[in-house]
Amino acid sequence: FAGRMRRLGFTTLIDPFEVRFGKAWAMVLFLPAILAEIFWSAELLVALGATLAGPLGYPVGVVILGSALVVVAYTMMGGMWSVAFTDALQLGLVVIGLLVALPFIFEAVGGIGPAWSGYLATRSERGGLFPPLAPAGGFWTLPAVVGWWDVSLMLVLGGIPWNCYFQRVLACRTPTLARWHSVIAGAMTIGLTAPPLLIGVAAFHYPWPEALRERLGQHAAEVLPLALQQLTPPLILLLGVGAIIAAVTSSFSSSILSAASMISWNGVDKLFRAGLAMRHLRWVLRLSILGIGLMAVLLALRVRSVQALWFLTSDLVFVLLFPQLLWALFDPRANRIGSIVAFATSLILRLGGGEPLFGWPPWIDYPGWLAALLPGGIPGGPAAWIDAESGALLFPYKTLAAAVGLLLLPIVSRLTATWDPPRPLRSLPTDRADAAHPS
Repeated sequence: FAGRMRRLGFTTLIDPFEVRFGKAWAMVLFLPAILAEIFWSAELLVALGATLAGPLGYPVGVVILGSALVVVAYTMMGGMWSVAFTDALQLGLVVIGLLVALPFIFEAVGGIGPAWSGYLATRSERGGLFPPLAPAGGFWTLPAVVGWWDVSLMLVLGGIPWNCYFQRVLACRTPTLARWHSVIAGAMTIGLTAPPLLIGVAAFHYPWPEALRERLGQHAAEVLPLALQQLTPPLILLLGVGAIIAAVTSSFSSSILSAASMISWNGVDKLFRAGLAMRHLRWVLRLSILGIGLMAVLLALRVRSVQALWFLTSDLVFVLLFPQLLWALFDPRANRIGSIVAFATSLILRLGGGEPLFGWPPWIDYPGWLAALLPGGIPGGPAAWIDAESGALLFPYKTLAAAVGLLLLPIVSRLTATWDPPRPLRSLPTDRADAAHPS
């Protein structure tokens, strides 16, 4: 994806949609991309609030508003340059802060060996990287295993069609560098999940006071900051909390700049006011950064679940945008009718599964349909595929919705090629591509 997008001279995630399917339909595909960036930005603010508010005693609203104000201000003033330089500094702080904290945390719990053994003693079925291939009851029931793979596919493939990712690789000098930067970034991302996971294992083993243990059971997002606060010296606490703040603010600035770039470049400049002077485009960008930041703050103050927002952002991108980007870039016969049919069908199938974050119940009975189609029914019966506490479906309806879109787009495109001839995927004009970064 990175090499092909860079080779064609694209600037944002929306550019291949515009070239392949036209400006009007590209603006529809633009909506889930923008919503995903807003939800992601809100999630980051919620994570920062959870870090500084509960464990350290700061009011959550003040934390969210204050951090958003600082990040929006320097992103508006410096654009991509400010984001790039602060990202480099913040990434270094993340690595140093978490790695320095680990020895102190494991010393407080008696070492990594006892902590891991204590975790496995209570949760033996959850000690592997992958669920078992043949579920045998316990924690890993068949719905749990299927749900794990459903979420994993969503997070892996739904992690590709993000403009904040392409904004970086498309700024690389060559397609080869774009590919290698992606590979290195992926390896670093996997590596940087290790310290928080190890701290989580240590926190699970630590003998917390009863009140704190109950609190952590209800607010899992506070595990990392509370472990830093309770198990490390003050200087290490400062470094660790600084690492979390650095990670969150770095991602938040990238996300709001990414969304604002799509609004200014794909929305205003290409659809509504083509040929805007660069100084006007910069003002559009700055106002868009301010607007996106404000919407993220309002959402963060309303929804306080980090995990729910994280899943919803990947969900939107996986179901609605991944099939579109895949075929727009790699299928020369993809056309607009195929894109519209695939998008609409995937959206209906996804909404049919409901959305617990907004209190939307499922209105498509996926387990019941599957039980009716299979001669012997489904294992455990339809009730086993519904979460008893939240009422959410455990059925892999996200993967189903994305898979249907993946199948429909090329098939419908070929059936309707006479009425809607496919457009060639061409490079952007050089003069516009060179001016594509108003930041």
